[in-house]
Amino acid sequence: MLSQEQTEALFKVLDESTTTLQAALSTSYLDAFVETGDNLLNGQVQVEDDRPDQKTVAQLTDLYQQADWQSFDSETVRRAVQLAMLKAIRIDEIQANHQLTPDTIAYIMGYLVTRLEKGKTHLSLLDLTVGTGNLLTAVISQLKAVVAGKIDAYGIDNDDTMLAIAQTSSDLQRIPVELVHQDALERLLVPASDLIVADLPIGYYPVDDNAVNFKTAAQKGHTYVHHLLLEQAMNQLTPGGIGVFLVPSQLFQSEQAENLLKWLPNNAYLQGLLNLPSELFANANAQKAILILQKPGAGAKQVEQVMLGEFPSFKNQSAFQKFVAEIVQWEEQNLLTDRK
Repeated sequence: MLSQEQTEALFKVLDESTTTLQAALSTSYLDAFVETGDNLLNGQVQVEDDRPDQKTVAQLTDLYQQADWQSFDSETVRRAVQLAMLKAIRIDEIQANHQLTPDTIAYIMGYLVTRLEKGKTHLSLLDLTVGTGNLLTAVISQLKAVVAGKIDAYGIDNDDTMLAIAQTSSDLQRIPVELVHQDALERLLVPASDLIVADLPIGYYPVDDNAVNFKTAAQKGHTYVHHLLLEQAMNQLTPGGIGVFLVPSQLFQSEQAENLLKWLPNNAYLQGLLNLPSELFANANAQKAILILQKPGAGAKQVEQVMLGEFPSFKNQSAFQKFVAEIVQWEEQNLLTDRK
């Protein structure tokens, strides 16, 4: 069976069993998905207070036998989970900051970090805003091919439903991830990391009493949460560590950019800012970019030529591949030599 066929077969099982449980337990699609994931992992249907009933248990048992998911590779499983999450966004009307990172973007971010971490014998990796875990597990799947030793992976989120989905997804993929339920702007309960990836939420951080502890905090009113998270990430990286973030393209042109620009030179090396194709976004204000920051120390230095540009359209495959090749060449010439 081809990988695409396996993905579709597993999605069919996940979706039909989730929809069945949603009706039987009168719950959201997301909560029913977590329940069906637990059933798959435990090898049996969980029954509490006679719910679901025996007829539904028989239905679910039959469904779970239709896909031999234990024999599928992690990427096949991740893509099936992603399809279920795309349906959940529609069914449960999930807010934008809780939606998953699209595969094309997760793949690009993963590809960029594989060049930086190639040949490492051990790597600690953190996603500060892990959500459903799609970005983190997509990146780990790519890193496994180039990191010779163990990858210690951590994910943080303040939404317990999102974390439950991330746990289910990583368990089904057989990817060990330590997930922590906390505000990512409080003192972090995870060790320092060599690499941080994050699809940063956009909006204001409501806890002003905590925001004032950050140099990027606004003088008055609420601060942009993505500014604070960039500062937190740099604090959490090991010397010379790299952060790869999905940020608004207008990051340095917003009304709160002044404090960010003041903080940046003494705390991080701005190594790259790459706009994603405008066709992916509804309008120019929604456009995102990939930001590469490096923590000073361990021989790291500010590159002479910051990597700036915009990815060509995904529809133009030759131009897109040429641009990615240029980024890889730039990484190898500018960043890798500093991290030996």
